[in-house]
Amino acid sequence: MAETAPDMLGVTVCYATSKEEFLRPLRVAPGTTIGQAIEMSGVLEAYPDINLTTQPVGIYAKKKTLDTVLRERDRIEIYRPLVADPKESRRKRAAKRESAPDRTGG
Repeated sequence: MAETAPDMLGVTVCYATSKEEFLRPLRVAPGTTIGQAIEMSGVLEAYPDINLTTQPVGIYAKKKTLDTVLRERDRIEIYRPLVADPKESRRKRAAKRESAPDRTGG
């Protein structure tokens, strides 16, 4: 009968592209960091375009550093760069609404 280490933590490493997602549950030792878990998960081999120097990471949508120590049930997320600047997108939508003809009859 195999022994299980009760002090191991259950975490998940997540990364998504526009076409697929990577979800890898891991058992890690206490004291493991985000960076270490990402390396253990295999995501960097599966997606060689990931650059941890420039891409932010986080736990449950809160940005964290690679040296953040993990806790039980943490979901580690690697964020992709934004395709469009949200502020610029809002400006374009607002300009489009302002230039549209007034349909209220007034």
